[in-house]
Amino acid sequence: MTGTPAGDELTVVHVMRHGEVHNPDGILYGRLPDYHLSELGRQMADRVAEHLSQRDVTHVVASPLDRAQETATPIAKAHGLDLATDARLIEAANVFEGKTFGVGDGALKNPDNWKHLVNPFKPSWGEPYVEQVVRMMGALDAAKDAARGHEAVCVSHQLPIWIVRSFVEKRRLWHDPRKRQCTLASLTTFTYRGDRIVSVGYTEPARDLVPAHLLAGAKPVKGKGKAFGA
Repeated sequence: MTGTPAGDELTVVHVMRHGEVHNPDGILYGRLPDYHLSELGRQMADRVAEHLSQRDVTHVVASPLDRAQETATPIAKAHGLDLATDARLIEAANVFEGKTFGVGDGALKNPDNWKHLVNPFKPSWGEPYVEQVVRMMGALDAAKDAARGHEAVCVSHQLPIWIVRSFVEKRRLWHDPRKRQCTLASLTTFTYRGDRIVSVGYTEPARDLVPAHLLAGAKPVKGKGKAFGA
């Protein structure tokens, strides 16, 4: 940015949640390979690519998981950029990965799994929230440095995005998963002045494509939305 003092330039980092995944069995797929975008998910990715097409995006990076790579590809293509990969943007580790997960069904029916639920503040069933903050802040800072004075897009996953936003906005990290404001294909936007985050924004460019039961705060629908997070 011409005329902006060094160290005082604005850099925008959009952290996008991937689009809908083809997951007919309602598996908590976590970090498992070969979970790809559905046709609707591809429409979501294209919608966000169009939404960002006139923005000053100079760096696009994604989690190594298939669904994130597929979501980021049309965004990188729209700006003529190579797609980078950062393992720090990956989904949170979870002991219930590969299982169905819900109250009264799936993995929670088995008493052997109850020991993983004893500490929701850490949480005891997966990657500690603090560790998610550390790696996500590292990924955001790297994206900021790569796009300094311009804009970057990082494609990641619901829980890590919500956790890093909660940290930046000084909220407690433990929370009700149903109340995460991080809908499919949404953008959580961090604006940096120099190396300091000065604002956080949130938009849903593909909101009209998101099934109603998957919107933030929606009431659970029996048989749908078992794969929390992602």
